[in-house]
Amino acid sequence: MYSQDTGLFHNHQEFTKQDSLRGSITPERAWWDLTYYHLDVNVDPGKKNISGKNTIGYTVLKPNQTLQVDLQPPLKIEKVTQNGKELSFSSEANAHFVQLKKQQKIGSYDEIVVHYSGHPKEAIRAPWDGGFSWKKDENGNPFVATSCQGLGASVWWPNKDHMYDEVDSMKISVTVPKDLMDVSNGRLVGIDTHKNSKTFHWKVNNPINNYGVNVNIGDYVHFDGKYEGDKGTLDLDYYVLRDNLEKAKKQFKQVPKMLKAFEHWFGPYPFYEDGFKLVEVPYLGMEHQSSVTYGNQYKNGYLGRDLSGTGWGLKFDFIIIHESGHEWFANNITNKDIADMWIHESFTAYSESLYLDYHFGKKAASEYVIGTRKNIQNDIPIIGVYDVNHEGSGDMYYKGANMLHTLRQLVEDDEKWRSILRGMNEEFYHQTVTSQQIETYLSEQTGKDLIAFFNQYLRTTQIPVLEYKLKNGTVKFQYSNIVADFDMPLQVVVNDEKKWIFPSSEWKEISVKENIQTFKVDEDFYVETKVLK
Repeated sequence: MYSQDTGLFHNHQEFTKQDSLRGSITPERAWWDLTYYHLDVNVDPGKKNISGKNTIGYTVLKPNQTLQVDLQPPLKIEKVTQNGKELSFSSEANAHFVQLKKQQKIGSYDEIVVHYSGHPKEAIRAPWDGGFSWKKDENGNPFVATSCQGLGASVWWPNKDHMYDEVDSMKISVTVPKDLMDVSNGRLVGIDTHKNSKTFHWKVNNPINNYGVNVNIGDYVHFDGKYEGDKGTLDLDYYVLRDNLEKAKKQFKQVPKMLKAFEHWFGPYPFYEDGFKLVEVPYLGMEHQSSVTYGNQYKNGYLGRDLSGTGWGLKFDFIIIHESGHEWFANNITNKDIADMWIHESFTAYSESLYLDYHFGKKAASEYVIGTRKNIQNDIPIIGVYDVNHEGSGDMYYKGANMLHTLRQLVEDDEKWRSILRGMNEEFYHQTVTSQQIETYLSEQTGKDLIAFFNQYLRTTQIPVLEYKLKNGTVKFQYSNIVADFDMPLQVVVNDEKKWIFPSSEWKEISVKENIQTFKVDEDFYVETKVLK
């Protein structure tokens, strides 16, 4: 997701038991491995009501007879069954604890079926305050979509609502009024026609995170294409409102350009088996896996605006590029805990720069990412609080992107940097990971000790300040506003000549042959400077 809404990233000082039930790997979650879902739901746009069931398949990792399922009020669980027998359960707000009758044996596979219904939370400002968006198109037809990052998928369907355990595959069956269409994740495998409705069956063949699952309902028309990519032929499918077909056919020509750039930088698109879809929705957009949603009004930039202020942001449709970048960072590589959401957002915000690099050159890429620095708040750290479903600062976008851009400079080898990014998507293919895993991987692959680097940019709000003094042919310099052991090298320009310097918390100096006329830190490094007399 992309956010300019700082209200999404608030810093809770106090957490409740419900935060822990939502955000931690509870004993009632830990004992079973999520294997399969079949979400079968009926959506009634007229009544703003949903009803249905979710079959949850799991493998037993260790003995336990209590299983946690998550579903948020005002939706209600009507009953839970296993092998046709109804089970009892107790509830604590969003968390529901199902008492299993059958003895759970290690290694065995079993299923429960959770039946539910109600009026799901209505999105206020989707996707930032999500849920169900119940809208209408310009012809008066229902135009309905879900978005639930942060809130959690349990805002509209019952599931194991924690990022650490992704389902291996799933089926999504959505029943809608007969004149409408549902578009969800994966591939369309069948349509059942009833008297007044239709059921659309979708199959997801890859692991998928819970918030990536979506329902999009409207008077859609469809067109398609093919992309010859790193793993063969990738199917491209586009679903847009009937009146927007011609605009979409023009604007969505950016999709193959996006794939070309991102397969170059990150490796193969991670979900060839499920295809790639772009689906029009009544909100800005989201990174729903293999079903990327789009509401950028068929404009380049972010709703027609350049977030960098450089002009480069108008060279591409922000939602197509950013939300599709999440297919690699969020959907392929997924954070175990939402506190580490920088793994999703920093790399994806940075992907915008790499898209420009591929199509417009390195200078354009640098100017763009540097231009976004004006949006950095430095309010709270990028990494949030663990085990309580707490996100860090919205700086995970711009500050995170500039941190990665700075790291590229330290690598000093763009092909090596590219191989590191591609290697990440191979090493952590279809996995959930921690920040520590990503930090360790980058340290090992760059051959640099990046502990202090990541502590500085991810865990504090402090931006390193290079303090320096100029006198005749000498530059004296040191870092201030830094964490322990921070000693990141910098490239500087002295009298139009590039040099590397190696600042630390101690004063150092370099000398040049003639008097210093100009001294400047390369802007590609995200630091501040202060000249001292």
